[in-house]
Amino acid sequence: MKSLDPAITSALKDPGALIPTIVQDFTSGEILMLAYMNSDSLAATLASGQATFWSRSRSEIWIKGATSGHTQEVHSIALDCDGDALLLRVTQTGAPCHTGKATCFHNPLIIENS
Repeated sequence: MKSLDPAITSALKDPGALIPTIVQDFTSGEILMLAYMNSDSLAATLASGQATFWSRSRSEIWIKGATSGHTQEVHSIALDCDGDALLLRVTQTGAPCHTGKATCFHNPLIIENS
């Protein structure tokens, strides 16, 4: 597996930690999902252009869509100002959510004081 560029590693707040990763549709700007990356999955994403994450439930790296065909072609990756979160802008093929929905954020909560 390709290793992460030292310049990127030094920009990460904690290169050994899981990095919350927001995935956004490249064209519409809609937020599709939240996943986690580690240094290895970030390096794999940068090398392949395919969204690759760390599965907390399976404790392994997974390429989005490897089994479902619902892939994410990465157009850009941005690191936040603190070095502890990522934003991926992608072209989504198929549904990003395991439920088949067009976004993982389809469960609205009611704010009672608004």
